[in-house]
Amino acid sequence: MSSYRGVIVSDPWLQSQFTQVELRTLKSKFISVRTQHGRVTRDDLPPVFAGMKAFSEMFSEDEIKTFLGESNSDMDEEIDFEAFLRLYLDLQGRAVEKSGGSRSSFLKATTTTFHHAINESEKASYVAHINNYLAEDKFLKDFLPIDPATNALFDLAKDGVLLCKLINVAVPGTIDERAINTKKVLNPWERNENHTLCLNSAKAIGCTVVNIGTQDLVEARPHLVLGLISQIIKIQLLADLNLKKTPQLVELVDDSQEVEELLSLAPEKVLLKWMNFHLKKAGYQKQVTNFSTDLKDGEAYAHLLNALAPEHSTHSTLDAKDPTERANKVLEMAEKLDCKRYLTPKDIVEGSPNLNLAFVAQIFHHRNGLADSKTTTFAEMMTDDAETSREERCFRFWMNSLGATTYVNNVFEDVRNGYVMLEIVDKIFPGTVNWKQANKPPIKMPFKQVENCNQVIQIGRDLNFSLVNVAGNDIVAGNKKLIIAFLWQLMRFSMLQLLKNLRTHSQGKEITDADILNWANNKVKKAGRTSQMENFKDKSLSSGIFFLELLSAVEPRVVNWGLVTKGETDEDKKLNATYIISVARKLGCSIFLLPEDVIEVNQKMMLTLTASIMYWSLQQQESASDEGEISDEISAEGRKNETGLSGETSDLAVDSESSKTEE
Repeated sequence: MSSYRGVIVSDPWLQSQFTQVELRTLKSKFISVRTQHGRVTRDDLPPVFAGMKAFSEMFSEDEIKTFLGESNSDMDEEIDFEAFLRLYLDLQGRAVEKSGGSRSSFLKATTTTFHHAINESEKASYVAHINNYLAEDKFLKDFLPIDPATNALFDLAKDGVLLCKLINVAVPGTIDERAINTKKVLNPWERNENHTLCLNSAKAIGCTVVNIGTQDLVEARPHLVLGLISQIIKIQLLADLNLKKTPQLVELVDDSQEVEELLSLAPEKVLLKWMNFHLKKAGYQKQVTNFSTDLKDGEAYAHLLNALAPEHSTHSTLDAKDPTERANKVLEMAEKLDCKRYLTPKDIVEGSPNLNLAFVAQIFHHRNGLADSKTTTFAEMMTDDAETSREERCFRFWMNSLGATTYVNNVFEDVRNGYVMLEIVDKIFPGTVNWKQANKPPIKMPFKQVENCNQVIQIGRDLNFSLVNVAGNDIVAGNKKLIIAFLWQLMRFSMLQLLKNLRTHSQGKEITDADILNWANNKVKKAGRTSQMENFKDKSLSSGIFFLELLSAVEPRVVNWGLVTKGETDEDKKLNATYIISVARKLGCSIFLLPEDVIEVNQKMMLTLTASIMYWSLQQQESASDEGEISDEISAEGRKNETGLSGETSDLAVDSESSKTEE
């Protein structure tokens, strides 16, 4: 496995303004301009910046040229990479100013360089959560409890074990802990493997990690570490805020149409709906629309807790005149329900959105106050079979991993207006969507939804998808079979295009399923193993042995054969399947399948797993061939300027794990 080196900038402050993913992207653009023109000047940059999505909707190329020319510097004077970064930051600042402020909210689930301030109250809350849930962990108990007043959280996060363990707390079984490197002292490879496993697993449970690379976690950059921890904890706390996990939520609606709307709501919206349901019953007149300003005075909390826990009901909370005093009484009452203190009275009064959300979720878990009267009726409506449910989950997390603006909570409901489908298509094939003809949500008129879906179907036909007798109206109607079929073709096409674009293998030729099958069999055979697969529905794959041999063939050190079973019993098959998924993610594969998909030999998932391993393996060959070109560039740069830029250029040798994150 190739060693990892990040892009290094000599100015620490400048380095701190970017994630490694962003630095690699910008470095690539800088080198591309220099390769094309022989050097880089301000005059070369307007078309480069205008082509970036961050600026394309804010400024024209002429406006950017005007901004760049405002300083006294000569537009034709050569600039280095650090000057390029400073110009980017200046333009970014103008974009923020033009948009009317900064974008910073862990609730939004994306990570951005616009806001690096650390909220100490949130940090203390997350530390308390970790201390509580991981106190008995065999490895981490020697390092816990963490003191929130120090940087111990970030120091402990540097080896990746803490984040992997936290993911398993949020969604048990996501990571096979046998795949985590848990020595007291890890070497750089082992540390990088843990962070790669963490990031790919985080994506697989619904986190957005588009702008986070493994090196960012190795360095434990505080705003990125806290942002990721915030997402993981939020997923844990909101895990039951859906009709499948808590069918009693059907009490919040009156008819089947409202049930459909409830299915499409984000978990935090369901939480608000639940809260307002009880507040209305308690006679509270105001509507709570957020977890910030609407909760500052503590009145909503007082009414909610009185309604849910009449045995602890008291008027003293509402009688309190001082908001801080009332907030303190609210927390005292919640503690009687065994709710953890995720926030302080000050956090309530100041309207901390993340901590209020966590607190309301705690109340829901301990006392949701819902009856079972409609549960049986609703259970009859949940007709998805296990495979359909798993595929919906796979496509949902895959779609969210692409970093589209719209977060998908339920594939079958959220795609019906067509807009999120257009966003996903545009992420995979930029420029294919005609946004002038797209209708942005909220879309009240059904024919507007059909227009969006018709454009989605037309793009699919242009890409030669199999869409016989399929129309946009089928998506609007929520036809699950057709939605899954379209998304599968989209995922498969995207995967094949990634393989095609690796010049070392395809030379630009189309890649087929047969090519992937033959590559895998040949790889295993050349490694001296005997396993082979006839096709992607070969029942022998259920043992897991073939995929473990394939993983070992592409990286011999990644599989611990002492942990592998023969895969003969159901229990042994599950152990192998769980290990396969974690080892593949640890290697750098971005995959969204479950152990059941391996055990039952789900043909689609077997293809995506094999293709992901193939993509990672071929990337290593691509990276190795690129190192020669990079070395030549380093030498040229060193001869040209002996100020340390040669070391900076060498850091373009990007690791495949982070490249997958960037994808």
